[in-house]
Amino acid sequence: MELFEQIRREHEHGGGSIRGIAKKLGIHRRMVREALASAVPRDRKVPVRARPKLGPVTPFIEAILETDQKAPRKQRHTAHRIWCRIQTEMPEAQVGECTVRRYVRRRKIELRLASQEPFVPQSYRWGEEGQVDWYEAYVDIAEERQKAQIFSMRSMASGGAFHCAFPHASQQAFLEGHEQGFAYFGGVFETMRYDNLRSAVKKILRGHQREETTRFIAFRSHWGFESEFCTPGQGHEKGGVEGEVGYFRRNHLVPVPKVASWEALNALLRECSREDEQRIIGDRTETCGAAMIREREHLKPLKEGFDLAAIHYPKVNASRCVRVLPATEALTPIQAC
Repeated sequence: MELFEQIRREHEHGGGSIRGIAKKLGIHRRMVREALASAVPRDRKVPVRARPKLGPVTPFIEAILETDQKAPRKQRHTAHRIWCRIQTEMPEAQVGECTVRRYVRRRKIELRLASQEPFVPQSYRWGEEGQVDWYEAYVDIAEERQKAQIFSMRSMASGGAFHCAFPHASQQAFLEGHEQGFAYFGGVFETMRYDNLRSAVKKILRGHQREETTRFIAFRSHWGFESEFCTPGQGHEKGGVEGEVGYFRRNHLVPVPKVASWEALNALLRECSREDEQRIIGDRTETCGAAMIREREHLKPLKEGFDLAAIHYPKVNASRCVRVLPATEALTPIQAC
């Protein structure tokens, strides 16, 4: 609009010719004639470009994005995951990952889906630190959608990770997940880093000091590792396992997996963990699996497992029923004898 105004002013007050105005303003004579004919530019037609590569896979991508709007927020597809599915399910489509990324990014902005957060990489000595976290994921078990509590342990030096699922995030499951993780890595890390989860922390004191649960202290003493806890609300202090959880969920729990039982789910998670050992993270030069083999020499050796059996002293109510575990673990009350 401003350009048209300048053209009309030059012609009216400057007395320049069409050729002279075009040369002075660096534009085509056709635009000068258009501006002299009307002060309002006419609407431009945006040409619709053909997409010979992206066109055949667009309906497939749109179907995935539509399904993601109904899926759990943390179990939605990334652009890379969509491209991997295209490679597997539509091998005849020769479309580049960057093309898929551009299209998915634009569509996700239109659909107001979540974006990725940046992170800062760190370096660790072999066997120095492992990080632990719980996360939730929905799984179809025997045709019924259930919420699984998944325990994750990640080695910060090698980048390898272990995942296993439980119906409830109880303290017993928390300790059992540790022992399965130690067996998977072939040893025990010097330090384990956690959130302030109730299975380990009874009370948050000043700074990084914590009053830990008696059972967790005994478990830590048995295996001989040190424990460190993040500042409340600062989950990025254990960013390694946080990133691992996101990667694992996007690549192995999207779409929502279907299994026959909890045993089959854990077999699937272990298989996926083994598959991820072939990853090369960032600018590293070796796979996670190769790094795990090197790190195994620096881990503390395994020993006989800790006694994981939980002992409870329940009370009998007026109806002669006993609640064995807290309500959060949802066990049916037992009739007392």
